[in-house]
Amino acid sequence: MAEFFITPQGRRLAYHKTDGRGPTVVFLGGLKSDMEGTKALHLEAWAKAQGRAFLRFDYSGHGESDGTFEEGSIADWHEDTLAVVDGLTEGAIVAVGSSMGGWQALLLGRARSDRIVGMVTIAAAPDFTEDGYWANFTDEQKARIKSDGMVELPSDYMEPYFVTRKMINDGRKCLVLRDPLTLPFAVRFLQGTADTAVSTETATRLLAHADGPDMRLLLVKDADHRFSDETCLGLIEAAVEEVSG
Repeated sequence: MAEFFITPQGRRLAYHKTDGRGPTVVFLGGLKSDMEGTKALHLEAWAKAQGRAFLRFDYSGHGESDGTFEEGSIADWHEDTLAVVDGLTEGAIVAVGSSMGGWQALLLGRARSDRIVGMVTIAAAPDFTEDGYWANFTDEQKARIKSDGMVELPSDYMEPYFVTRKMINDGRKCLVLRDPLTLPFAVRFLQGTADTAVSTETATRLLAHADGPDMRLLLVKDADHRFSDETCLGLIEAAVEEVSG
């Protein structure tokens, strides 16, 4: 059974926390994903077997947490991430972010660099509301965002969903590829070459843009966006181990 945490903004978030030795591994899920995904559950089982502290949670409008997806934004989910990290963990943490969660991990790294000892991203999707959505919208879609406040998009990985004006506008407050991004800890970016949602170009752009003392990008040939087969799960484990110090 999930436990629940009330954020300073009044949002009720579902979470599962495993006690153990630090640093605490914090899993940050993807867009419209939840904490019951393959990678989150696999890492939790791995952490338990290792006697490590682990935390997974649902952003507002995701999974078992309160709210609706359409009400949320990158900025809201950043607030959620900061709230659970500050309220439910102590000491050093390792941030593990998948897809949109990779963007959240980078935002967390910028906001709580003093607490992070390592970071692992899996198909990180920084700035996708601007570079993926807005940059590729037609003039008609942009007009609909402005007039109706939302536009519907199909997806290869989930049901069709709505991108809101708030998602675009709040995303612009959270961009990480336009200004210096210093990550003063060990970082491992993992990326599949067969990913149709996040390109290897995004991964190499992030690697080139970010600055840090120990940063590596691992490209896995033919791995897709889910990055969830046994080989990929093993690579995630190894990366978490590597950056945990």
